[in-house]
Amino acid sequence: MDSIRVVGNGPLNGRIPVAGAKNACLALMPAALLTEDPLVLTNAPRLSDIETMTLLLESLGAQVSVADQSRTLTLCAQDITNTKAHYDIVRKMRASVLVLGPLLARTGTARVSLPGGCAIGARPVNLHLQGLEALGARLELRNGYIDARAPNGLRGSRINFPLVSVGATENLMLAAVLAQGTTVLENAALEPEIVDLADCLRAMGARIAGDGSAVIEIEGVDRLRGTRHQVIADRIEMGTYMMAPAIAGGDVELIGGRRDLVESLCDKLEATGVVVETTDDGLRVSRVNSRIRSVNVVTEPFPGFPTDLQAQMMALMTTADDRSVLTETIFENRFMHAQELLRMGADIRVQGGTATVTGVDHLKGAPVMATDIRASVSLILAGLAARGETIISRVYHLDRGYERLEEKLSACGAIIERLNG
Repeated sequence: MDSIRVVGNGPLNGRIPVAGAKNACLALMPAALLTEDPLVLTNAPRLSDIETMTLLLESLGAQVSVADQSRTLTLCAQDITNTKAHYDIVRKMRASVLVLGPLLARTGTARVSLPGGCAIGARPVNLHLQGLEALGARLELRNGYIDARAPNGLRGSRINFPLVSVGATENLMLAAVLAQGTTVLENAALEPEIVDLADCLRAMGARIAGDGSAVIEIEGVDRLRGTRHQVIADRIEMGTYMMAPAIAGGDVELIGGRRDLVESLCDKLEATGVVVETTDDGLRVSRVNSRIRSVNVVTEPFPGFPTDLQAQMMALMTTADDRSVLTETIFENRFMHAQELLRMGADIRVQGGTATVTGVDHLKGAPVMATDIRASVSLILAGLAARGETIISRVYHLDRGYERLEEKLSACGAIIERLNG
């Protein structure tokens, strides 16, 4: 099993290109199931999660080809030959459940294993299922699978989500575009990935309005066509690399970065004393003070502070000048990285969904273990600022969400390498 070695080496300086958004691409790929025509996605990231979704779609009968060093995906589901999404594939990634809506919409039947993914809480799919039932689907949970049928097709409905859910919003959008009549999604997610999915579906012929707001209206159509769509920049990767010069010092430009995708993070970084500037090519981040100021963070749905940047922010706060409080409101059990940061000399107290971090003068390198995608990269950030060597094990999590991380950080002067295990 691979691990990553990081040696604290002072400030970082250089440029880092931002990849296409993993979470956007994983919602866009199942849209190929809605049409017989090819769907071409450009700026696709090169990640193991994308490979998992590729395998899943191929198991359903879709053909997927890759070009331009894996940055262009061509997906064609002219013939759906299988409507069962097997446990062996779905267990690897929670986003696999996004094939449920389009399979039902196009074929009237689906059998999808309950999903897996990172161990950051239960994250039930009940909102997906309740929404599909409102569209007329008949569902049963049997032997770890969701058995869904809509033999007479789906029909439009008004669905009010009791909680904001990105995945449920995406799944219901993918289902409703081919439903009979009009569907209204209330308390819908506002994330940029939702808008990106809506843009792609509109280009395929869907009738969608209100994306980016809490109420999305979808008028079902008889069929969709293929299209070519560029995946938006990955705001979580972008935010992660923005925190690299913040914790290690230095000056880094994020090529393709957009402030509107990470406004809440920019506000917090600027409150710590870090400088964030818009450039012709993206965003430039630099740390001008010898020590950053502490800030408090509460994770919230977009446009609030992303839960997927909470672990990275915790790593940053470990060397701040005072005490900070991080409150996690999206997922339970998402402070597992705190225990590993303690091994590096951090001062962190966790109680329920709140972590109190008291900044220390410096971190110390240590052997640590990754528990999920974002936790793994938070330990790498900590290693950039630590004295000595940090070895992060179980980095297969990292490969699900970060493309060429070692190469990108090395180009800015970091001492980082992958150790093949």
